[in-house]
Amino acid sequence: MKHLEGKVTLVTGATRGLGKGIAIGLSEAGATVYITGRSLNNSSSTNDIGGSLNETQLAIEEAGGVCIPVQVDHSNDEQVRLLFERIQDEQNGQLDLLVNNAYSGVQALTEAYGRPFWDCEPSLWDASNNVGLRSHYVASVFAARMMTKRRQGLICTLSSWGGMSYIFGTAYGAGKAACDRLAADMAVELKPHNVTSISVWPGIVGTEHFSRLALDLEQRNATDQKNSWLGDRYNWETPLLTGRVIAKLACEQNSIKRTGRVQIVAELAKKYGLVDRDGNRPVSLRSLRFLLPFALPSLRKYSWLIPDIQMPWPLLLLSTLSSPKIY
Repeated sequence: MKHLEGKVTLVTGATRGLGKGIAIGLSEAGATVYITGRSLNNSSSTNDIGGSLNETQLAIEEAGGVCIPVQVDHSNDEQVRLLFERIQDEQNGQLDLLVNNAYSGVQALTEAYGRPFWDCEPSLWDASNNVGLRSHYVASVFAARMMTKRRQGLICTLSSWGGMSYIFGTAYGAGKAACDRLAADMAVELKPHNVTSISVWPGIVGTEHFSRLALDLEQRNATDQKNSWLGDRYNWETPLLTGRVIAKLACEQNSIKRTGRVQIVAELAKKYGLVDRDGNRPVSLRSLRFLLPFALPSLRKYSWLIPDIQMPWPLLLLSTLSSPKIY
């Protein structure tokens, strides 16, 4: 259903991965989707993973959507300012949804994977948290100026379970915890203006980079109990599921009730009755259906029999502190 028809949305960092899937999900719902990225076409891509604004635009148009690609480096505040000026001019001040997704730290994190922070260069912090935390703040500043004038809007900041439990190292975890706090504190100041700010946690998402990391670990026989969840692709999501969930969030009549809170993609997909690209419905990473097979590997093939019950946050936090290998 085209329940976002007439809505103007912006997805940052949409040349590949989560951003591309989110943009396609919004276009399925009928939104006009602005997308940003550094690579307009593959010839300007700086890595062998590929991905470009033109490719995402083509995928959106094939799905019957409307896409407006804008080449932007989100480490450059002036380029970001000009982006929002363009949306202001072209859409008469309308911006209904901002998805803060741009992230430039994947390559640096991949190279540093498995090494303690003191064995990495201090620049790992900037690679993880310049475009991916600071850039989210900057984009939110310009989006909020537009949204508060119209007294409506939604800002979704992509974060992860790494904000609560150790996953990809110190710099990554600190950045994701900061993303959650950014969304929560923006919500306090935006709520009087009827603008919603939330943090969105996907599960284990099979993006191009993440799939490459899993394959590298498999080839190096590096999958042990700590990172076994990487190798077997159990309960993985595709980027499109996050897009479909955010599309539903964007059309909720009273989304302000969610403001300041973490929203988990798999749990919202269940609530909304949404399925992933392949028709599956992955479960939440705090679901017993996900957690128990890791405690008892022999249960893996029978996981569909385990009730999809979510662990309360205090109990989940305790379990991750005592058994970080789960994540």
